[in-house]
Amino acid sequence: MTGDHVQTDSLVIAGQPFTSRLMLGTGKFRDFTLMGDAIRASGAQIVTVAIRRVELGAPGHEGLLDALDLGCLQLLPNTAGCRTAAEALRVARLARALTGTRWIKLEVIPDPRYLLPDSLETLRAAELLVSEGFTVLPYVQPDAVLARQLEAVGCATVMPLASPIGSGRGLLARALIETVIDGAGVPIVVDAGLGVPSDAAQALELGADAVLVNTAVAEARDPVQMAHAFGLAVRAGREAYLAGRMEQRAQASASSPPNGVPRLPDPEVPVL
Repeated sequence: MTGDHVQTDSLVIAGQPFTSRLMLGTGKFRDFTLMGDAIRASGAQIVTVAIRRVELGAPGHEGLLDALDLGCLQLLPNTAGCRTAAEALRVARLARALTGTRWIKLEVIPDPRYLLPDSLETLRAAELLVSEGFTVLPYVQPDAVLARQLEAVGCATVMPLASPIGSGRGLLARALIETVIDGAGVPIVVDAGLGVPSDAAQALELGADAVLVNTAVAEARDPVQMAHAFGLAVRAGREAYLAGRMEQRAQASASSPPNGVPRLPDPEVPVL
């Protein structure tokens, strides 16, 4: 696969092309300057923001939208903190009013311990939001049946978790994510739990279309350098997927041909 071809290999969501397959969250950064530097270093073109926190003016979030270069970025408001479909609808409508975008990352999470999304409430909210003209990107558990249902109601992507939010445990749900990717009709974005760039590369190697990270970058010793590393890893993973990995074998296979290699005589067996 040539470099020129890879450059034209766009991620397309709701008809909109993106050259980067890395999405970045805006939470947990020490300050807005560091956040902005990390976004630029990552090359990400889609950034998420928790509208409920912005609207409430929670400490560390005042002026968040002003700190983002929305001329270059696709804003993806999310419904973080919502526990029911009704709450998610209310926050999504608020996000549209505040930001002017119809894009919404749908999160319905009633579980405070493991922050696992509610599949039934997510599907219910997704169907209603799509009917209101939203571009819906739902965060879900890695369930292929649910993924197909979300596609059927008109979601723009499906975003299965790799492991619990903020855990940094990587692709614990690898086998299930593979079933979500298999036969998907919309982009699959692996979200939550990625800890290091190699996790992101592996997700893209599996055939995922993109990844979303936040904590792994924001809590790194050097968030800007880590953001850059994730950007490189996503590109490497995508190129590896397009190139097609070698077939795995049960036994060794010599990389050099056997032609011309002299045959050694069989060792003599001593007579006892």
